[in-house]
Amino acid sequence: MPRLHPLACALLFSLSFPALATDPPVAPDQDRHTTELKAVEIQGAVLPTTADEMTRPVEVLSGERLDEAKASTLGETVGKLPGVQSSYFGPGVGRPIVRGFDGARVQVLSDGLGSGDVSTVSADHAVSIEPFLADQIEVLKGPATLLYGSGAIGGAVNVVDGRVPETLTDEPLEGRAELRAGTVNDERTGMVRVDGSTANFAIHADAVHRETGDTDTPIGTLAGTAIRTDSAALGGSWIGSRGYFGASASLYSTLYGIPGTQDEGGVRIDMDQRRTEVRAGIDDIGPFASLRLKMGHTEYEHAELEGNEVGTRFENTSDEGRLELVHQPIAGWNGAFGVQWGVRDFSAVGEEAFVPSTHGRDAGLFWIGNREFGDAWRLELGARGDRNEIDADAATAIGPDRTFTTSSFSAGLRFNASEDLHFDLGLDRAQRAPTAEELYSNGTHVATQSVEHGQPLLDAETANRAELGVHWHTGPVELAASIYHVRYDDFIYLNDTGLIEEDLPVRQWTQGDARFNGAEGEATWHIADNATGAWDWRVYGDLVRASLVDGGDLPRIAPARIGSEWRWEKGGWRASVNALRVQRQDRVAAFETATPGYTLVDAHLAWHVDTKHANAFEFFLDGTNLLDETARAHTSFLKDVAPLAGRGFAFGVRTFF
Repeated sequence: MPRLHPLACALLFSLSFPALATDPPVAPDQDRHTTELKAVEIQGAVLPTTADEMTRPVEVLSGERLDEAKASTLGETVGKLPGVQSSYFGPGVGRPIVRGFDGARVQVLSDGLGSGDVSTVSADHAVSIEPFLADQIEVLKGPATLLYGSGAIGGAVNVVDGRVPETLTDEPLEGRAELRAGTVNDERTGMVRVDGSTANFAIHADAVHRETGDTDTPIGTLAGTAIRTDSAALGGSWIGSRGYFGASASLYSTLYGIPGTQDEGGVRIDMDQRRTEVRAGIDDIGPFASLRLKMGHTEYEHAELEGNEVGTRFENTSDEGRLELVHQPIAGWNGAFGVQWGVRDFSAVGEEAFVPSTHGRDAGLFWIGNREFGDAWRLELGARGDRNEIDADAATAIGPDRTFTTSSFSAGLRFNASEDLHFDLGLDRAQRAPTAEELYSNGTHVATQSVEHGQPLLDAETANRAELGVHWHTGPVELAASIYHVRYDDFIYLNDTGLIEEDLPVRQWTQGDARFNGAEGEATWHIADNATGAWDWRVYGDLVRASLVDGGDLPRIAPARIGSEWRWEKGGWRASVNALRVQRQDRVAAFETATPGYTLVDAHLAWHVDTKHANAFEFFLDGTNLLDETARAHTSFLKDVAPLAGRGFAFGVRTFF
């Protein structure tokens, strides 16, 4: 297990001291915490379920916790959940990493549909989802291929934003807005969201604007890292007693710089995405309890600007659809059938287009179900088959067109030892088809300062996972922990060969059998709820070890972490302090350097006040990296060039109406 840093030990002790001097915990507050945990409904699951009912491990950010965690990138927003970290390619790019898996193994979703961007093609490409507009963010850990296909073999992150309303609002018009400013990068962010409804119609509108300057770090300012982001959407639905039909249109535009490129005159990425969605649902239709249809069309492009010139232009047009049919119980089994399909046209034009233009087609069919056996046992089963086709531009591709047929199977068993204690066992077999960049890359990749070569004859990779989890909540204590083992056959990874071409290192997409072993957990103690306020203390941590069967470690694997958080609430006030110790990562691949450990200390303070007119205001002050530590993310290609941001403060006001 990782060694706890002395600072973390001292903070952990000091934060618990004030609450230990207060009265014993109050039983009604204990019940309140447990009820809140069970009530979080998972929107990314086809069958209606809550976070506490799922046998598959899941993390959810919503409400006040989400407000405190929101950052300019999705990866940074979820990056302190157990088992979840973030890639880092400067302040403008952060993609979620789940249990050491990133890129094409973690599907990023907007209300159950793919984001439609090209963030899996290269580490410098941003996710086109705005975290500030999220109602809820769900992280499904472990293979989520049954629901979302081979691109979710390592997990899925679903951002629920409600841009197509599915229910009527409680009030004719309601919403929220936020204004904030930050010191570490001169941030200025404004956000507004409005939802309203009449007897049968619901509307939604949202917008975000963000501008930042270059980011300050403990070793100086990262030149060329300013960001400008705009996002907006308009949606509406007709909602009846048995279903709904709705649509939305949205845009996402951002301009951000890449650190370490000033010698080339500074590289910036100018991204623009336009998206339309249509969604429909109907309940109680003969043998089916419900039907849900989701369809999205995305037009995406970004230009890589070298100085004032366009070096390379990426374009991606995609269409995706999902049909989910929840059937009536059959022999005690609750279940759902699903069909998912997608078409993608990708092109890269320019001197540094290291991936050829491709046309992709995907189709999948799945079934998932569960059944209760008395009060003690619950069994979940699922199966899915997919067909993936990639047609590459014959003039530039280094290999032939490829077609893959993959299959995935899953079983989960829950044993309720008591009302407060249950155990979960998960077994999965999942497959992933190689992506176009893994097959056909061939040239200089400026973002990673390397020459990449694909392998056009790669096979599909296969992962076999076994996981054991425990959940316990009784009185003032809640505990969740899990251990897992994944046996990968034909794992695809980017291998540093040690060769040099054009004064750059050569990296080759390669396959080899691999093993992932990991553990994660968190425990929360609701210490007291009395005249001094409600006091909570949480400890959490995660670790993953990833190595090749033939010897050696895999590159850029997330280091082990352990953290401690103290929270306090009283009246309209709430505060928290969090210390996270990230361990040194010295289990490195060939030609990869180790990364020293570091401790990040954050703090949050908010005051919530209600008005006579059913409106509310919340004033907040957030502090990040309060120790001003030089922190280098081992998962980043730029770890030696771009450390994480230094000490910073963000402050502002939120309003709810």
